[in-house]
Amino acid sequence: MSIKIPDKISREEFNKLTNKKLNTPDFRQYISIIKENYKKPRGGTEYFLKEGLSEQVLIRLDYVFKRIGDRQFDSLEEIARYFRMLLDEKKYILLFAYNGTGKTRLSAEFKKLGQRLIEDTEEKTADTLYNNAFTEDLFYWDNDLENDTDRFLKLNSDSRFFVGLKELEMESRIRPFLHRYADFDFTIDYDHYRICFYRDAAISGINERIENIKISRGEENIFIWCFFLAVVQLVVDHEESYRWVQYIYIDDPISSLDDNNVIAVASHLSSLICDHDIKVVVSSHHTLFYNVLCNEIHKPEQLFLQRNAKNEEYILKDTSKTPFFHHVALLKELKKASDSGELYTYHFNILRNILEKTASFHGYRHFSSCLRRESDENSLVYTRIVNLLSHGNYSIFEPKEMVEENKEYFSTILINFLEDYKFNQNIFEAEQMQEKNR
Repeated sequence: MSIKIPDKISREEFNKLTNKKLNTPDFRQYISIIKENYKKPRGGTEYFLKEGLSEQVLIRLDYVFKRIGDRQFDSLEEIARYFRMLLDEKKYILLFAYNGTGKTRLSAEFKKLGQRLIEDTEEKTADTLYNNAFTEDLFYWDNDLENDTDRFLKLNSDSRFFVGLKELEMESRIRPFLHRYADFDFTIDYDHYRICFYRDAAISGINERIENIKISRGEENIFIWCFFLAVVQLVVDHEESYRWVQYIYIDDPISSLDDNNVIAVASHLSSLICDHDIKVVVSSHHTLFYNVLCNEIHKPEQLFLQRNAKNEEYILKDTSKTPFFHHVALLKELKKASDSGELYTYHFNILRNILEKTASFHGYRHFSSCLRRESDENSLVYTRIVNLLSHGNYSIFEPKEMVEENKEYFSTILINFLEDYKFNQNIFEAEQMQEKNR
């Protein structure tokens, strides 16, 4: 692990650090470790790092300086170690990153840090339940190429992910999740670790069951996601088979979903993991999914992961109080929706979130300060409209399209905001180009 901490700090910077930067509710706990390990000689103008400090103290100091300043890392393993220390203080980490940055590899590094080899049995213990591209590989198709009739999805029986399937009656646990999103059904052959799918359909006015269907890739993704949610439910319910889980790590679970389903998945996930003692990391490149999680989860650590192409370093940036790249991308989505006229009530939730971040960035206490004041009456109306239509209910299962009058209000508020708070167009273009290049 690369430790990067200053050997000395000027008196002015030390006072600024301990009296201002660290004097906040989130960082106040770090004041003591800084004061204990940096000392100023009598009459000196600089504070020096004490000699002979243990590796444990140096690692803790490195963590503190990363937590409060520039978060630069040499490797994904180093970020994974940082996340594990951060989760001693926080319950949730939300990570936004473009495809190709290293999200899936980061989840693998995080999982690997929690594995321990039992010498007597050569078995590995683990502490992380994860959902990523590797999870999807635990499910694979047997398409009955010879007869093209007996198709089923096979499960990797060697994985701890499938511990105690039959005893836990996983069918009854998965089905309530699946029926939120899909119209097909399934049966599990517990003895042979395989799943068959079927769908009820009306044929010539008669309801019939079509057996052994091959579901689409999008439906398969939904099924695997619902399987994972059922396991998460077992974890938060402290089921004995999953008591080994200390962390849940979820990487980009929303492939092949339209925006309405993305909102449903994000909101449903938030309700499932909140108010439990399990630590959770969620990473995504999907701006809408990330934004809903930021709104729904209480006080998460919100981070943006970048990679410096010149020196191969990784950079983590805090996005909790500033309008950053995912907000820029969201503005593009809102503008596109406004131009097309396809506006749903949840778009007001997204707009309000961006207004609040912008107000905080500019030092205002309320989002209404970022609404154009064409007149006192109009400003009051706009504030009431945003308050009324961003009440936190996304109508996730029956998304409601705005009425025409509210569409006009939305478009006016958005256009005024984009004109009054001009984001650099190069940022829009850079974000778009980076996404394409990934």
